[in-house]
Amino acid sequence: MFTGGSLLYGSTGRPDLLGAAHASELARAQYASAHRLAAGLPDDAAVYPTHGFGSFCSATQSEGTSSTIGQEKRVNPVLTADEERYVTDLLAGLDAYPAYYAHMAPANAAGPAGPDLSPLHQADASELRRRIEAGEWVVDLRNRTAFAAGHVPGTVSFALDDGIATYLGWLIPWDAPLTLLGQSPQQVSAAQRELARIGIDRPAAAASGCPQDWAGGQPLRSYPVARFADLEAVRHHRPVVMLDVRLPLEWADSHIDGAVHIPLHDLTARLSELSAGEVWAYCRTGHRASIAASILDAAGRSVVAVDDRYEQAADAGLPLTRPAPAGAAA
Repeated sequence: MFTGGSLLYGSTGRPDLLGAAHASELARAQYASAHRLAAGLPDDAAVYPTHGFGSFCSATQSEGTSSTIGQEKRVNPVLTADEERYVTDLLAGLDAYPAYYAHMAPANAAGPAGPDLSPLHQADASELRRRIEAGEWVVDLRNRTAFAAGHVPGTVSFALDDGIATYLGWLIPWDAPLTLLGQSPQQVSAAQRELARIGIDRPAAAASGCPQDWAGGQPLRSYPVARFADLEAVRHHRPVVMLDVRLPLEWADSHIDGAVHIPLHDLTARLSELSAGEVWAYCRTGHRASIAASILDAAGRSVVAVDDRYEQAADAGLPLTRPAPAGAAA
């Protein structure tokens, strides 16, 4: 059964992409649809969704790679819970989704022409500097460790090997000029193709090589990369700002005591909310923290990127706040 974006592995599609006003109605329609499938198909029928493997189109994150109708009957909330429980839990568990989603439906409905994936205009160091000084987005595609070790001032890090489309598409203002910096033309071309899939069809410029080439003789910038154990050690010796850039539901589930919460997708608009001092940015895996660190560095802040899995925070001795167990006394 090809289930599109509705019945996913262990989850379902989100019903709020047309707006909160339609979410409850669409959740109930999705519940009815899933039950029609379950009633009309044999348990050994294979399920093939179009997405859901970490996609923000999924109501919850899934790591599944295959399934059957019988398996979904056993594990999928849409088929194990009654309708009211499914709808209530689904709506309560929805988190933010990428801003570029708002542009996808009109683009798909209009049927845009195929993207132009021909080589981009090549910018030299002086042009790159002009673009940065004009406030344009100049994106370094190298891995996050290499970026931290040395980069052109004012550039931001969206590592190609981490998958750039989701968060770059979420943060960059729609139709803003974009320049891509890669170690090779092939790296730039790969990024160009990824971005075309979300509607960013034609970046303004590109450059290949190394930061020294792009800087045109100007000094590079760098910042430290650390682990949660380093954060636990340093916070006892000097004041630091601990910045959590995870999504709201991740923060609600658990966070470091004393941390400031600004989701990555809100960071550029809320930089002024961060108090003075050295900022240690963290997330769940280090991916979003590296993007946040580059944005803060471009804004002139002293920053450290925590390149570590969040599960290590407790092991490092950092104090965590977690919600009280259900039914616990206030």
